[in-house]
Amino acid sequence: MEELLQQIFIGIVRGGVYALIALGYTMVYGVLRLINFAHGDVYMMGAFFAYYTALKLGVKAATLPGQLTVMAAAMVGCAVLGVVIERLAYKPVRKAPRLTALITAIGVSLLLENGGQIVFGPNTQPFPEIVPVRQVARLGSITVTNQQVLILVSCLGLMLLLQFFVHRTKMGKAMRAVSYDRDAASLMGINTDSVISVTFAIGSALAGAAGVLLAIYDPTIDPLMGLLPGLKAFAAAVLGGIGSIPGAMFGGLFLGMAETLVAGSKLFSSYRDAIAFAVLVIVLLVKPTGIFGTGAVEKV
Repeated sequence: MEELLQQIFIGIVRGGVYALIALGYTMVYGVLRLINFAHGDVYMMGAFFAYYTALKLGVKAATLPGQLTVMAAAMVGCAVLGVVIERLAYKPVRKAPRLTALITAIGVSLLLENGGQIVFGPNTQPFPEIVPVRQVARLGSITVTNQQVLILVSCLGLMLLLQFFVHRTKMGKAMRAVSYDRDAASLMGINTDSVISVTFAIGSALAGAAGVLLAIYDPTIDPLMGLLPGLKAFAAAVLGGIGSIPGAMFGGLFLGMAETLVAGSKLFSSYRDAIAFAVLVIVLLVKPTGIFGTGAVEKV
């Protein structure tokens, strides 16, 4: 039982990171009905933005101002990258068939992965220890480290900020309007291009933050590190209901716990990476719209 509780806690920590990545998938799908398969690679870029910023800062990166600078560099860098990808790759095919946009997304993903191997090198690199690990609490049988607290607090804070932005700001209301009916929103005077760009910027910034947090927790990075977490986060978004922000949060946490519990078992530990896709298949068979998703009627 004690080991089970520890595994659940570790799963919640990892699930929070998956939830941040899944939010980017669900936000972009909400406004564009596009599955941005390059999103996992934006997460990878966030880790490398943080890596080079930390190297530039040196020992200062391990201080609070340095840590905030590293996080800001990753989020801003990914936000800019997300907007550039949207403007150069997705905007030209916005009115094309969905298959065209999907193939474009896969192409952008391959470009980032292979470009990353050329620029950063193909080998795994150690991430600087900007947050030295130490035990901060022991809740019964659960050992809590400062890194785990940092990840949980950061994920929760970013999710709450996103909820506030979407529901309490003018741009957030515009995003919800575009998500509901883009053509009607445009007729009402909403600049849909700006809304789409902001959506990509926010979703990409969250992926950048996730890249930093996971690199702190598991301090190795490489140009292909975004492939598997990106697919798992996509599965989390579908599990919760693609297009639903609360659904993406729930899906990420659920898959994080499921993966960790499977990894901690003696019989099924080798299937830890398969659990996300097994859950995805089951959800698609039982409730294709996801747990928090709702069916939509399309005119043909």
